[in-house]
Amino acid sequence: MAETCRLCGGENTAHFFTGTRRSQSRDFLRCSDCDMVFVPERFLVSEADERERYLTHHNDPHDEGYRGFLSRLVDELAPLLRPGASGLDFGCGPGPALALMLQERGHPMQIYDPFFEPDPGPLQGTYEFITCTETVEHFRRPMDEFQRLNRMLKRPGLLGIMTGMLEDWSQFPEWHYHTDVTHICFYSRDTMEWIAGRFGWECRIPREGVVLFEKA
Repeated sequence: MAETCRLCGGENTAHFFTGTRRSQSRDFLRCSDCDMVFVPERFLVSEADERERYLTHHNDPHDEGYRGFLSRLVDELAPLLRPGASGLDFGCGPGPALALMLQERGHPMQIYDPFFEPDPGPLQGTYEFITCTETVEHFRRPMDEFQRLNRMLKRPGLLGIMTGMLEDWSQFPEWHYHTDVTHICFYSRDTMEWIAGRFGWECRIPREGVVLFEKA
């Protein structure tokens, strides 16, 4: 019996792909309701192993290459923000580069990360915008996390997301993104549209891997 979908909780899930050793021979399921591809529970790594994996990432806030990568979101989001708009970087990782980049543009920022900035204080606030870069693919309970993001996002507000996405799921077997064992949820354009519909948001995908949700 297939597991229920990590995102929508639906039962219309089926085996989609079994990876090679390169992706730890994990199974991947696909939901026909929200179009998410996800990893079954039995393949989840421990939180300790997950944290160790993140420590191998090179997220130096002053690294120009990393800042260039993050600018894909910043360049799309920043022109839509009012001067001085306050934000939260949710899932900032060990090096909160994105928050620094937005602070440099005049936006007061709070940061949160369950492993590296676990102070729950910022989660009690509300924000004109929230950023979530290379984070949603790690969500164990994505619906819970999107509900939390919705609670923290003011109206009007913007939620900016960066994550790997495919235009065509047939490309999944050759996609590098599923080889990271901490990547357990994979989104398509249809998945993002489903999320927008669930929360009454507007959804735009202005460039590859960048999603802007507007809570109008």
